[in-house]
Amino acid sequence: MRIRSLGVIDDAVVELSPGFTAVTGETGAGKTMVVTSLGLLLGGRADPALVRIGAKSAVVEGRISVSADAPVAVRAEEAGAELDDGALLISRTVSAEGRSRAHLGGRSVPVGVLAELADELVAVHGQTDQQGLLKPARQRGALDRYAGDAVAVPLAKYAEAYRRLRAVAAELEELTTRARERAQEADLLRFGLGEVEAVAPLPGEDVELAAEAERLGHAEALASAAAQAHAALAGIPEDPEAVDATTLVAGAGRAVEAVRAHDPALAALAERMGEISILLADVAGELAGYADDLDADPLRLAAVEERRAALTALTRKYGEDVAAVLAWAEEGAARLTELEGDDERIGELAAEHDGLRAELSGLAQALTDARTEAADRFADAVTAELASLAMPHARVSFAIGQSEDPEGVEVGGRTVAYGPSGADEVELLLAPHPGAPPRPIAKGASGGELSRVMLAVEVVFAGTDPVPTYLFDEVDAGVGGKAAVEIGRRLAKLARSAQVVVVTHLPQVAAFADRQLLVEKTNDGTVTRSGVTVLEGEDRVRELSRMLAGQEDSETARAHAEELLAAARSDG
Repeated sequence: MRIRSLGVIDDAVVELSPGFTAVTGETGAGKTMVVTSLGLLLGGRADPALVRIGAKSAVVEGRISVSADAPVAVRAEEAGAELDDGALLISRTVSAEGRSRAHLGGRSVPVGVLAELADELVAVHGQTDQQGLLKPARQRGALDRYAGDAVAVPLAKYAEAYRRLRAVAAELEELTTRARERAQEADLLRFGLGEVEAVAPLPGEDVELAAEAERLGHAEALASAAAQAHAALAGIPEDPEAVDATTLVAGAGRAVEAVRAHDPALAALAERMGEISILLADVAGELAGYADDLDADPLRLAAVEERRAALTALTRKYGEDVAAVLAWAEEGAARLTELEGDDERIGELAAEHDGLRAELSGLAQALTDARTEAADRFADAVTAELASLAMPHARVSFAIGQSEDPEGVEVGGRTVAYGPSGADEVELLLAPHPGAPPRPIAKGASGGELSRVMLAVEVVFAGTDPVPTYLFDEVDAGVGGKAAVEIGRRLAKLARSAQVVVVTHLPQVAAFADRQLLVEKTNDGTVTRSGVTVLEGEDRVRELSRMLAGQEDSETARAHAEELLAAARSDG
């Protein structure tokens, strides 16, 4: 893994052993940047504050060995990546402005793709995980994770039923608590729909009636105007001497008809005058018919105005015009059908609610049984790990219980509270020595004991995680002496079946590593390419001496360091 411009690291290369690698160095030298870098390669959050001051961006590049048929390789190829001689190349760039880019197998990919691969590649365990496991909710999650499908399958069914129950309960609550408001709404809708039905408006009727009322209201004026226009166009039969437009146009046509052959332009005008004559005759005829057909019936006018008043009463309440009123009536009828079906719907929901509660009771019981069975195995495995971590008499157990709640579900013959993860309250207990009562680990363990319990939990998890690499970030804090030796021995044992990387300050742990990396700063406070070195021979003895006594040249510390290395080799 190559790291550039990340935190205190200027440019450094980290070469990890296939077995157990210990990363050591002075406090603040940049050891945790190894963890941070790995987190970035695995799709972790990009924090621009990590970019080295003065640099435009931080870059982490990693080469991870994978088999071509492994799920991680298949997913990488789906993303367009290519394997490089059995290895997957991953790169992550974080700019000082906060932008982030990821590359996988030579192809640019979304950061989310790296996060998808993370679960298949590396399991990271650190002090943050330890603190989180002190919370009962996290302990229940840890137990569920250990139990695997035995809990995951019923938990998935339970979660689905729980979500549906919440939705049904919310709808049922809304229907029952707002019954009065909904009844009032239904009454108003019935009244309004009754008014609309009584009037029975037709689409466009208001527009047609308005036009008819306008015509009937001015019938006499319209008839007089039509008669005068007809007389002007066609003449007055009682007055043969009157000059009308038709006679005049006909005379004009005769005047040019005799000479039209002498000029094409005049001929064209003659044709147009002929067209005018025809048009005048048509208009005159229509005016005569209009005047004859015009209805001046006052009774019809009164009926039209009465109908318009009825429509206006509807448009004042239900829409700006008849079209809007009809749309309101259609929507109102659908809403009324829905409201009138409330009683039936309430019955259906109540029956579904009871059925879901019964289903949840069964699933909650199945979860309790599965967790109880897994808890015994988990506790036994952690207790066995504690024996190898210099706590031979400690005993870990789980307390699995429920809280009474009359509104809850039935589990084990009791009505208990329930939530999205079931009805169980799970807590990890520790009895550090025979005769000591089991107590919650947050209260029953000293700092060193707590670290060992958490490490034992992590190691048990590591045995169930199908990943090739485990990273432990100072999970040995607060531990020393014989316990530290046992931690180193346990991690070395784990490294026989997986790659293990440990960031540690304990020489007893580092001595068991197959490879020890030293992270050290230069005089200007940076970690350069030469600042991450593989320690061998005398150099490793000197670093272990420094870790033991703070003095590289102390003969006593050197002797102790050599003794640690020899004991670790013989143990392996």
